[in-house]
Amino acid sequence: MKALVHQLRLFFVALQFLTRVPTPAWVGFEPAWLQTCLRYFPLVGALVGLAGALVLAVAIGWWPPAVAVVLSMAFTVWLTGGFHEDGWADTCDALGGAVDRERALVIMKDSRLGSYGALGLIGLLGLKATVLSALTTPLHTELGSADTSHIRTVLLAWSMMALVWCHAASRLVPVLLMTVLRYAGDLEHAKAKPLALQVDRVTVIGAVVSTALVALALWLNLWDASWPTGTLGTALGRSLLAMALVLGFCWHWFRRRLGGYTGDTLGASQQLAEVAGLLAWLTVVHPVA
Repeated sequence: MKALVHQLRLFFVALQFLTRVPTPAWVGFEPAWLQTCLRYFPLVGALVGLAGALVLAVAIGWWPPAVAVVLSMAFTVWLTGGFHEDGWADTCDALGGAVDRERALVIMKDSRLGSYGALGLIGLLGLKATVLSALTTPLHTELGSADTSHIRTVLLAWSMMALVWCHAASRLVPVLLMTVLRYAGDLEHAKAKPLALQVDRVTVIGAVVSTALVALALWLNLWDASWPTGTLGTALGRSLLAMALVLGFCWHWFRRRLGGYTGDTLGASQQLAEVAGLLAWLTVVHPVA
């Protein structure tokens, strides 16, 4: 029972770290928990994605898909405090120009938003909104169907699953990066020092298991509804491949420019993995003829 309570405590620590959601007072906090709670990052991501999916489902009943998508994205950004988006913007500012490692780390600590950060943030959020709008909008050939309302419902369901999955699986990428790269910043002045230490194998396995549980939950949901689980398997596989490519790209990019990772680059990797997963999901839901 004590072990189960401790795991629940770690989940709440992860929830508190990644979102604005308040946690019970009994949870408490120990610095060491911040590293071991990494195993629950994908589950927290799934909850963030589920929240965005529910907002999308409600909003799409009142407004066009593009508007519903923006409202859904705005809610998830608010829910997480723009945590990962801020890391992406800071990474773009630091690594967008041709500066050396020391200068890049100084730029990354600057709270001001520069040109590279603004352009990167606009581009990434714009691409994400475009992909989600495409997911929820029927093609012209589908609009000619006699059952257009059913098609819209099916596309909404696939879009909601994409949000849950991509928010969850993309949060596995930073955890894996921490296992293959060293911390590149100033360890003594790190804002979250436990995250600058090497991640143990048990924590990594826990994060992988958490991601697998999200995939299993989606599969069971489709199986119970008698929907094509094979299509889901293809979507999960393609999105995982896309995120694996992002993992490899980030490993090479951050190692070459910084010699390792920082908190901001971890947020950047999550954002890149999320949009890559959505792009891959779109190729399954709306394949090019």
